[in-house]
Amino acid sequence: MSRYDAIIIGFGKGGKTLAGFLGKSGKKVALIEKSDKMYGGTCINIGCIPTKSLVHSSKVSSYKELNTFEEKADEYKKAVEKKTNLITMLRTKNFNMLNDNENIDIYNGMASFITNEKVEIQMRDGKKVIEGEKIFINTGAQSIIPNIPGINDSKRIYTSTSMMELKELPKHLVIVGGGYIGLEFASMYATFGSKVTVIETSGKIAGREDDDISTNVKEILEKKGISFILNSSVKSFKDINEEVEVSYLEINDNSEKTIKGDAVLLATGRKPNIDGLNLENAGVKVTERGAVEVDSRLKTSASNIWAMGDVTGGLQFTYISLDDFRIIKDNLFGDGKRTINDRDIVPYSVFIDPTLARVGLSEKEAIEQGYDVKVAKLQCAAIPRARVIEEIDGMMKAVVDAKSGKILGCTLLCAEGSEIINIVATAMKAGEDYTFLRDNIFTHPTMSEALNDLFSLI
Repeated sequence: MSRYDAIIIGFGKGGKTLAGFLGKSGKKVALIEKSDKMYGGTCINIGCIPTKSLVHSSKVSSYKELNTFEEKADEYKKAVEKKTNLITMLRTKNFNMLNDNENIDIYNGMASFITNEKVEIQMRDGKKVIEGEKIFINTGAQSIIPNIPGINDSKRIYTSTSMMELKELPKHLVIVGGGYIGLEFASMYATFGSKVTVIETSGKIAGREDDDISTNVKEILEKKGISFILNSSVKSFKDINEEVEVSYLEINDNSEKTIKGDAVLLATGRKPNIDGLNLENAGVKVTERGAVEVDSRLKTSASNIWAMGDVTGGLQFTYISLDDFRIIKDNLFGDGKRTINDRDIVPYSVFIDPTLARVGLSEKEAIEQGYDVKVAKLQCAAIPRARVIEEIDGMMKAVVDAKSGKILGCTLLCAEGSEIINIVATAMKAGEDYTFLRDNIFTHPTMSEALNDLFSLI
């Protein structure tokens, strides 16, 4: 039986980075990945990279004179091919990066625990049992499939994962869910040329955001031709010829209606991927929500097992998985001071057009936490750079503690917001008050210099 210093289950961001570090340090490592299409993890194969490649291609296509749906569909096919080539290259690069290390063995198969030190791997050509002194779970998350009649019978229903393989541009895409994933796909497909309808259970989209931000997002997306059906829950799906009929209930008046599309995207959230791991055999506890339970240093209830990334039930960002690696590395080989409690300031971006990005608290959250706040808002139409690049939709919003001047949060619905938000996050992490960004010198004309104007409104 092969014995390793470390067994890593899952080829995601945290797992592959840890494997590379341990392998270079002379440790014997086994890295188990159940799908050879997932080398590199969710981000590279079915998440951040392929979706942003398509988002970029859709933006480029919008500058072209594409008058017919057939022309737009052809442009979409080219974008999908470009995306596929990109992720194939990155997947191969990630595999070779670790496979070329003589201290790392990569197994393609399904892992399940026998004990807290023994793992069985079910491969195409049989089973293999290996042992590890330390084991790290990095199995990611999977799409939540709601229990709706007809959902398993339809051939036209996709998740955010299977949607990545769709080669034909839908004429009418119906999206179930008005959260961040749903909105990103809605914006992208509308830009490519699809008719898009979003069905959302609540009364607003982007539900985590303040009402003014949510309303602005909705107005911008409606200008793209996207329709929203709010306060409605989907009741059933039924394939009819070349379309799928979606029945939904309008909650306010309890009336049932239908809409037809040639594709449906389920954007109903993601859950930790623990299926088949047999965690109980290793003494690894899970939370009520089905995530691997970890402490502040990412150790599980088993003394020699850690978990990282989406499987822990935390923020589902690849950069969080990377930070999980830093925490584990520090606790195993450093001074052990890093914990998940250190990352209270985590920015995020939603790649609609323009980008929605936020760090820290919303105005509503700050007030709920008892802060006396000052709020500044700046319309993008007032930003010179936005005028230059002809992207004047959106707004910037900052929330500041009225007593201390501390930046509590910032939301950017603007061009290049995904870059600018990191400037705000860095200032917050450094403990600077709002005057730092108000008075900082930026180049001109840029979107980032608008932070001067935004914080001058405090």
